[in-house]
Amino acid sequence: MIKQILNKLPRKPSSKSSQNEWGKNNMASFDSVDGSKTNSSSSGKTSNSGVNGSHAPNMNSNQGKKSSQPGSTHVSYDQLPSFREVPTSERHNLFIKKLNMCCVVFDFSDPSKNLKEKDVKRQTLLELVDYVTSVPSKFNEVTMQEITKMVALNLFRSLPPCNHENKLPDVFDPEDEEPSMDPSWPHLQIVYEFLLRFVASPETDAKLAKRYIDHSFVLRLLNLFDSEDQREREYLKTVLHRIYGKFMVHRPFIRKAINNIFYRFIHETEKHNGIAELLEILGSIINGFALPLKEEHKLFLMRALIPLHKPKCLSMYHQQLSYCITQFVEKDFKLADTVIRGLLKYWPITNSSKEVMYLSELEEVLESTQAAEFQRCMVPLFQRIGRCLNNSHFQVAERALFLWNNDHIRNMITQNRKVILPIIFPALEKNTRGHWNQAVQSLTLNVRKIFSDADQPLFDECMIKYQEDELKEKENQKIRESTWTRLENVGASNGNEPGLVPKFASVAIST
Repeated sequence: MIKQILNKLPRKPSSKSSQNEWGKNNMASFDSVDGSKTNSSSSGKTSNSGVNGSHAPNMNSNQGKKSSQPGSTHVSYDQLPSFREVPTSERHNLFIKKLNMCCVVFDFSDPSKNLKEKDVKRQTLLELVDYVTSVPSKFNEVTMQEITKMVALNLFRSLPPCNHENKLPDVFDPEDEEPSMDPSWPHLQIVYEFLLRFVASPETDAKLAKRYIDHSFVLRLLNLFDSEDQREREYLKTVLHRIYGKFMVHRPFIRKAINNIFYRFIHETEKHNGIAELLEILGSIINGFALPLKEEHKLFLMRALIPLHKPKCLSMYHQQLSYCITQFVEKDFKLADTVIRGLLKYWPITNSSKEVMYLSELEEVLESTQAAEFQRCMVPLFQRIGRCLNNSHFQVAERALFLWNNDHIRNMITQNRKVILPIIFPALEKNTRGHWNQAVQSLTLNVRKIFSDADQPLFDECMIKYQEDELKEKENQKIRESTWTRLENVGASNGNEPGLVPKFASVAIST
């Protein structure tokens, strides 16, 4: 009887159930500002969705209010007050609120979707940029965590498939492709600006920030360098350079990660949109290398930079690559021989436009080369230059002849003329007698004059040897022709198929 009466009395809610109810209300409330109060499993899901490239607004966010329409994914938020409208003591809390508000990522594939919310978020992002520039005190750990979370959710996404993904390397030409522009750039640009100012801010303590701008964060930034949007790559270049400068602990990891991108590009894909920007960062890094150079840096030159000459799309990043190579030679002139032999190894025999680029880079390297290093590689070098002088493509021949316009290179050649002139003299004579381009013939005559003025006896010796070799070649040609004639007669007398031997004879004679 008593039990029945007690069961009818209202019960006091348990502490556990009240905590669960409070937790639900707190997640749905827009007034929660402390990142530590956020449900960990919910924030984990949000982070993963941002990294995986989901552009749909986050319906679990504590900033959004669901639309009254059933099944609608529309999210709207209220405009928060500006920092000037609240007391100084409340600005930090407002900053966290605005960060959380900007964690919602919108879908920009449909320009007509969430227009109001997108505009509110853009204005909020601009306010965050202004705040982080003028923040009066050091960022604490909770703030850094919220900052990197917001940045990660907005930036770290799956890049859209590139135009060249389904094309073969032989067919793909990056210069002919129209670069795609990310429709979400109006927001992305401000987030990049926010991240840049946060990293550069004197109020950002690198010792604390390295826990959040960690190896994983840096690696995901590097993955974004494959973006087709050049505007994004320019921001990435600046941000990564600032991170490299501020976080010394990350420097070896950044260099290694960039190396891995290069290795994959060289040996596997030959497709990447950000090689030029990465090389530009490295050019600045190489410029700051201390002397003597570490073995690690020399291996990077030999295993990554020099093989970067091999891909067909070299023209997309050759200027930056050439700068990096030249920086190494200027740092340590003994590397000139390694660089020149590396260029000769990957020399593009059948690609005239790449040959012109190689010759331009070669001139820059030779300008920083000392006499001893020049002597070590001059024989294979001028064997290649001799072939370039006889190239039927006039730009290749012309660019090779321009080497003599450089005073430093001309002096080294003149000093070593006894070795160099015999190598290239036949090429000079052939150009003088029969190159189809008048400019090439004129430049060749100037080079011949340089040698004859420097050492007339040596020039005469080379001329006599060339004429003797020419007579020997004519005699050998006559012997070959008479041999094939005898073979043709023997074949005809033995009843072989008519015309078979002459066919092979003509091929042999022409070769």
